[in-house]
Amino acid sequence: MDDTTIIVGAGLGGLSAAIHLAIQGQRVIVFEKNERVGGKLNIVQEARYIFDTGPSLLTMPWTIRETFTAAGRNVEDYLELLPVEPTCRYFWPDNTQFNAWQQLPLLTQEIARLEPADVLGMFRFLHYSAQIYDIVADAFLLRPFDGMRDLITPDLVSKGWKIDAFRSVDTAVRSFFRSPYLQQIFNRYATYNGSSPYLSPATFNVIAYIEFTEGGWYIRGGMYELGRALLRLSQELGVEVHTQTEVRSLINEQGIARGVRLSNGKQIEAAQVVVNADPRYTYAGISRRSHQLHHADQPLLAGSPRIARQMTRLEPSCAGFIILLGINRTYEQLAHHNIFFSQDYPREFAAIFAKGVPAPDPTVYVCNTSLTDPHHAPPGHSNMFILVNAPTLNARVNWDREVGNYRDVILRKLERMGLSDLRRHIVYEQIITPADFEARYNAVGGAIYGLASNSRFAAFLRPPLRARDTKRLYFVGGGTHPGGGIPLALLSGKAVAERIKQDSHRIK
Repeated sequence: MDDTTIIVGAGLGGLSAAIHLAIQGQRVIVFEKNERVGGKLNIVQEARYIFDTGPSLLTMPWTIRETFTAAGRNVEDYLELLPVEPTCRYFWPDNTQFNAWQQLPLLTQEIARLEPADVLGMFRFLHYSAQIYDIVADAFLLRPFDGMRDLITPDLVSKGWKIDAFRSVDTAVRSFFRSPYLQQIFNRYATYNGSSPYLSPATFNVIAYIEFTEGGWYIRGGMYELGRALLRLSQELGVEVHTQTEVRSLINEQGIARGVRLSNGKQIEAAQVVVNADPRYTYAGISRRSHQLHHADQPLLAGSPRIARQMTRLEPSCAGFIILLGINRTYEQLAHHNIFFSQDYPREFAAIFAKGVPAPDPTVYVCNTSLTDPHHAPPGHSNMFILVNAPTLNARVNWDREVGNYRDVILRKLERMGLSDLRRHIVYEQIITPADFEARYNAVGGAIYGLASNSRFAAFLRPPLRARDTKRLYFVGGGTHPGGGIPLALLSGKAVAERIKQDSHRIK
């Protein structure tokens, strides 16, 4: 099958790559080990409740539109994108609240209520972060990237100081905002890629800029509708998608990827292979961990011990601890997206990244999609997706033992902060731990976002789109360039398809 591309994994990056390769006229086969496509963008439907279990907020909606436009389709024929207003509602232990409105007059009023001087600070911050976006967008987000050499452009060399890579997110944020509440809000954007605002470079303030200027969005019916729409589009373009079909290993002949071996022993040949899985899993496998370390699974690609060692030195993003609750009441104070902040933000991130233990007072995210999609819960009920950042799997935390205690820590906090008698109203519950993430998605250590960006060079150390040691092997998704999240995964698929096209022309 010399004209075939095999994609291992049907996450958003894999589906995006499949679509863009099919547009080029290639034959594409996708193998997904789980029962549904979407990767971490997934869904639970139980007891008349519907929960999105992955990304819950959409930014950069134009990345979805461009994916469908490239295929000659109108996104409106597949999806209904809705702005979320307010984008998020924030709560603090002292009963302070803040609505992050998308409408500028309402937003400035909210900021002035906390600290009048910070209205000007907000506009200064947007001007500052706009400069970062203008410099990094084309060089880093919008075109294929294989390493530092690809990034060094004349524009970046001359204006590189403006990306603010030598301060932390927190240091930069405090230079614009007096209010400790606003500082905490803007520091939170570092968690969008699973990092700490006290360690990640201020360059990542571009995340807040994107959300405040382009808005936060939701997909009617639930975020998983995006997975269904991408699957439908890929199949319309002739892509073969096989779910519940696990790839056991890659066929590597003299340093060239020639296809895959399935778990049933069958071998499928291909011109090239794209892996939509954590590159660390591809090279090193994953370790099954509970209270102690166990043997590692066999990696997808054997025979690359040097690369495998390099992968183990990369810092993972944080993991996640999730509680899905169906409750037999509603809470008027909740918006679609809600954040219940911790009292001591630095201590929270020190626990997760420095100590490798669950934060004793975690910041809690609550998504209540039944406010926008009433069919996600029975009448008078609510569906609550609850997420806290957690350390990746290590020998210090036994989640089998800790799960019940940590669940109670989180729910008691929500009750203290206004969701009265929450535990009494639970009629459905499911808990998802970092160990579950690792087992289901081959996410090493349960890392939600792949790699952290807790150093000024972390973004440039991501495994490249094109494998350096194996020809015709490519990576796509949150573990490679440009990073995790819905829009970046879609851009990654577009970029890897372009890279394959360039490489095929070079070979010819």
